Amino acid sequence: MLDIAKLAGKIPGISKHFQQEMTASSQRLELAKTILQQAQSQQEALIERYQTWGDRLIFSAAIPIEPLDTRITIVPPPDSHSVFATDGSQIAPSHHEIAYCYLINVGRVMLHYGQNLHPLLDSLPEVYYRPEDLYVSRQWGIRTDEWLGYRRTVLEAQYLAEMACCWVNPPGAHHEPNLAMVDGSLVYWFLDGLANDARDLILLPIQEAWEQLRAARIPLMGYLSASRSVEAINFLRLHNCTFDSPNCTMNCMDMGEEKTPCQIIEPLRDTSLWGESLQPGERGPLWQSSARILDLYDEAQRIYFCYVNVGTEIARIEVPAWVIEDQDLFNHALGIMLAQVSKGFGYPVALAESHNQAVIRGGDRVRFFALLEQQMIRAGLQNVGTSYKEARKRGSIA
Repeated sequence: MLDIAKLAGKIPGISKHFQQEMTASSQRLELAKTILQQAQSQQEALIERYQTWGDRLIFSAAIPIEPLDTRITIVPPPDSHSVFATDGSQIAPSHHEIAYCYLINVGRVMLHYGQNLHPLLDSLPEVYYRPEDLYVSRQWGIRTDEWLGYRRTVLEAQYLAEMACCWVNPPGAHHEPNLAMVDGSLVYWFLDGLANDARDLILLPIQEAWEQLRAARIPLMGYLSASRSVEAINFLRLHNCTFDSPNCTMNCMDMGEEKTPCQIIEPLRDTSLWGESLQPGERGPLWQSSARILDLYDEAQRIYFCYVNVGTEIARIEVPAWVIEDQDLFNHALGIMLAQVSKGFGYPVALAESHNQAVIRGGDRVRFFALLEQQMIRAGLQNVGTSYKEARKRGSIA
């Protein structure tokens, strides 16, 4: 049992450390603002440095495609528009339960404003129990509980495209602006370490779903709250480099765990820097992500991002290339996003509701396995029950 009194006695001892860290953080932030101003006048030269030496850097840096001092006020959306969102959760498989299977539940939300159309708020649960569902990932050394997370990402994309492209006929009734939103990044970093066959089973259906949205001209957006990204900050490391050429593999590989000369503002995050210059309702410059996994994406689906002051925080907003190529489409998407944040009191209401539809609570998990047990007994199966370990954990002698 946690000893609260003992823990409380240790808290005053760390206050001095916090004060020192806050001072250091403030100093890093001021230094970063100075570096950003200096980099603005050298932006083209820094981009050229990246294009020349990018394959020899030991960090991933995003590339600005607009001036670093870009500050654009987001225009409110029209009264009539639609928003689509999905989110998912799961019940992981366990050998101690009634049966070795897993469940994926995808919450769906479709909200229409100013169109006199009914909303949709529901979820689609699906049980996976066949050998090809449970063990296909073993050939690539991927655990089943890890694989179901990847499968959930695919279903979220597919259900989102289905809603946005098929449920309103024609898509965007009366050609009203639309927005399809997902919670989190559109850069799927987890694909980087997967075998090619495994990666194809995940990425290809996602890209197909995105292509449906592109054909219907419904912008796709990934919304990242409390982003920890440093991709934009890393671009400034090209300015901080003290060597004639930013060849990390030659200049810095022998430094071990020591910080390299270009890391003078680490561990500052992108959101901290842009939070100093963006006013509520403003966005900063657009950046092209240079994550290695994006080499596997279709050219039109490469991911770009910007930071937006949504009033309560600095949010990272990600969109595919085809969205930013249409300026009106991009501006409408940002306006709808900002309105969603306002309606959700600090977080997009469509994303919050899709999460609420998808979430599986402890009681839901118990009822799911109880229902499964009833169906197995009804089917004539014998010796149905949980392991002794699981049964014992559900009770207590206290």
